[in-house]
Amino acid sequence: MDGEHMERERERLPPIYHSSAPAGFGRGAKQPFPSLGTFISTLNQRRDALGRGGFTGGMTGTLSSNQWLRHGRELPPICSDVRHKQRLSIDTLPPEVKAPFPCDPVIPLRTKTTKEFQEDMERAVQSGDWREVREFYLTTFDSFIEINAAFKREANASFNTIDDSGVNAKFVNAVYDALLSTPQDIQKSVLKGIINSLLREWKGPRTKDDLRAYFILVQNPQYSSTSTYVIYAHLLRQIASLSEADHHYLVHWLKKLSARRFRQLVERLLQFISTRLFPAEPDELPPLTKCSWWIPSATKVLSLFNAANSVSSTPIMPFTDFYNITLEHIDFMEEYRTWQNYGNSNRFSFCQFPFILSTVVKKAIIQKDSEQQMISQARQSLVSKVSRRQRVDMNLLFLNIKVRRAQLLSDSLDELTRKRCDLKKKLRVTFVGEAGLDMGGLTKEWFLLLVRQIFHTDYGMFTYMKDCHWFSSWKCDNYSEFQLVGTLMGLAVYNSIALDIHFPLYCYRKLLTPPTVPCDPNASVGMATATLDDLQQIMPELAHGLGELLNYEGNVEEDFYLTFQIFQEEMGVVKSHNLKPGGDKIPVTKHNRKEYVQLYVDFLLNKSIYKQFAAFFHGFHSVCASDALMLLRPEEVEMLVCGSPELEMSALQKAAQYEGYSKTDSTVRCFWDVVLAFPLELQKKLLHFATGSDRVPVGGMADLNFKISKIDVSTDWLPISHTCFNQICLPPYRNRKELKHKLTIAISNAEGFGLE
Repeated sequence: MDGEHMERERERLPPIYHSSAPAGFGRGAKQPFPSLGTFISTLNQRRDALGRGGFTGGMTGTLSSNQWLRHGRELPPICSDVRHKQRLSIDTLPPEVKAPFPCDPVIPLRTKTTKEFQEDMERAVQSGDWREVREFYLTTFDSFIEINAAFKREANASFNTIDDSGVNAKFVNAVYDALLSTPQDIQKSVLKGIINSLLREWKGPRTKDDLRAYFILVQNPQYSSTSTYVIYAHLLRQIASLSEADHHYLVHWLKKLSARRFRQLVERLLQFISTRLFPAEPDELPPLTKCSWWIPSATKVLSLFNAANSVSSTPIMPFTDFYNITLEHIDFMEEYRTWQNYGNSNRFSFCQFPFILSTVVKKAIIQKDSEQQMISQARQSLVSKVSRRQRVDMNLLFLNIKVRRAQLLSDSLDELTRKRCDLKKKLRVTFVGEAGLDMGGLTKEWFLLLVRQIFHTDYGMFTYMKDCHWFSSWKCDNYSEFQLVGTLMGLAVYNSIALDIHFPLYCYRKLLTPPTVPCDPNASVGMATATLDDLQQIMPELAHGLGELLNYEGNVEEDFYLTFQIFQEEMGVVKSHNLKPGGDKIPVTKHNRKEYVQLYVDFLLNKSIYKQFAAFFHGFHSVCASDALMLLRPEEVEMLVCGSPELEMSALQKAAQYEGYSKTDSTVRCFWDVVLAFPLELQKKLLHFATGSDRVPVGGMADLNFKISKIDVSTDWLPISHTCFNQICLPPYRNRKELKHKLTIAISNAEGFGLE
């Protein structure tokens, strides 16, 4: 680059580079390349001046102020805040972006193909002469223009569609796959070229070729090494501070990567965040106080991968693979408070990016938040009594539910209705006529029995479809029992109890729509967008039939003879419903069949059960109206409500604790031999016998703190359980046969205290 051109280029850079960037950073410069330390010093002198949207401050540094597009066909907000209460929800991205790109520069023509490059590599490996390969790498990564020249499929083509990056992915993969097997001096020259590119190209507005270069650079495998983290961090900061329109393009391009490449890049970002938080060696990385923007930058770029994964027709990787389990060891409640208290301010919190937080962390946040609300509720009751100079009853600190087994449902409904102001207190259950003291076990049993009764098909509130329950569309005068079910689910989450409930995932989507409970009691709730895939989970046969209608190639109107009117049976009476005004007179044709299917699905999953679900929605949120709930995906709410049905008794064995026994005692060995050989049904009964629930909590079997204790009584006794403590007490049985017989009797007759 000649001097005059270099000066013009400097004028386009932030002031930091005008005074500090060495002349040797110019392409083709003869001066020695500056050290990495100089690069760090250069980039860190004035972070506040680093272009639009740069990160500043501490770990709570400033995030880009870009406002993210939200619903429907637009890219959702990368981060959520406490003021907007916006949950990450992506359907599809727009086919075009709203901001035009500046014209791309003219790119020199490079003709090397993947095959030619691979032949160059083979010759270099065999001969030891790396000059040609070295020259290729040195030239290719020297600037964004050269990166495009090497990897763009057609040098000066525009590639204006958002779905086509214009990158020769096969060539990029070949070049990067070979890079780590080249001599060290070549690898260093690539890193120096990237530094050169990042310094020169920090400008705005971006061209599409700039985006293409970022897309290529972020795939570099060298960033797996901590020695390259400084360069990687600056690349991530530049990508993170791109505009909303730029991110639209990147999200679409990222979703086109192969699953293996995509996963590698996600894992690299997660490792970068973990290492920055907890470096293996204290001096391995610069002090966190001097590079606090690293984590916000990396997390924001990771959110682009999460968005790409969400908008892909089939998820590229499970959403759980975006969890960073390292974050289980930070002060996540401080993160939560930062998110709550600062809302739209520029303070960074991982809660702005809930996809990175594991369900274990989210559960812990909800539990802590629940505990704080319980304490607050109890304190208010206590202060109220004291201020009126009334005698303080410790029962004020609890939500006390007293029920008769024979009248379980009606008593529970009466108690919860009468004590709705106490729902956020610690739950304590008493069964009339029984001597059990509720240390947790009776609460679990109350939930279990109540759920079984409510969801029984004879009761009529829910219909059992294929592997799940769904709301009955029968009309009734009182929907309070649906509100009871919602309240039960809320209490279960609030009190960390797993329920044996089988709702489809769509139910939890409805439960999170809208993200916050409207102040207006008449506002619409639970009206989530319903698709044929959602119907497939609930009514698979009907969904299959509607799919056949959509794909039918014959004369739809004459062969199906349908109108926009449907029929439903309610309590033995067939009733008609128009899907739109005058629907009985509108025939279904090839041209309007998509609308027909959409309206039909929406009617079945939303409109026909609206009153039932609205009562259920308000019951749930009467207990769980918390900012913490907004961190959750529908799948995670389901996990918190139901736990996991997957029993791993070997994991329970590994986590088990012993009192009076050791794991090598013959009774303990016989116990595990028997339990591991039990069929699934008996294993569930054992879990229910020991813990009061046959579901596994979010943290897995280890979270049960399961204990086996010895009781010195006759071996004629049956095993005893203390469900409040997840404990089984075993007499010293003499052999496997005796233990199996006694244990099977105990777990098969475990309901109630028998003192009624």
